Amino acid sequence: MKTEAQQALEQFIEEWEESSEKPKASFLKFKEYLGDKSGVALDFIPRAGVTYSLRARQANQTEKELFVMVDVIEDNPRWLSVCFYGEMITDPEERGDFASEARFRRAEQSRLPEGLLGEDAACFDLEENDEALIRYIQARMDEAWAYAAKG
Repeated sequence: MKTEAQQALEQFIEEWEESSEKPKASFLKFKEYLGDKSGVALDFIPRAGVTYSLRARQANQTEKELFVMVDVIEDNPRWLSVCFYGEMITDPEERGDFASEARFRRAEQSRLPEGLLGEDAACFDLEENDEALIRYIQARMDEAWAYAAKG
């Protein structure tokens, strides 16, 4: 991660006051999980008042600029939206939403564009620190990482 992005991420985390839903704890779990994966580079893109995006890229990726985006949605309370390119993952329990469905459902709250960087995506909304859903999303991260590693 570039120094400027690293500093912005550290400042964001330090200033983030945790709520009872524990989105900060969930975010930190995802950050650590992705940071421990081989060949992963993280980037942080803050859009104050809208989202704070942690993006992960696999070193072998050639076609896409990331394989997962963990967005902190600026709301009260904050919540997470974890999005993947649709072709990179499966969703055997159908716990995610296609990005267009998720964005229509929360369009006024999040002001996010449809899809993931203009492409079809599957997104998982995490509104509380749900360990089972976190593990499920981490399994999707593993799938997307493996897909991205192929090039």
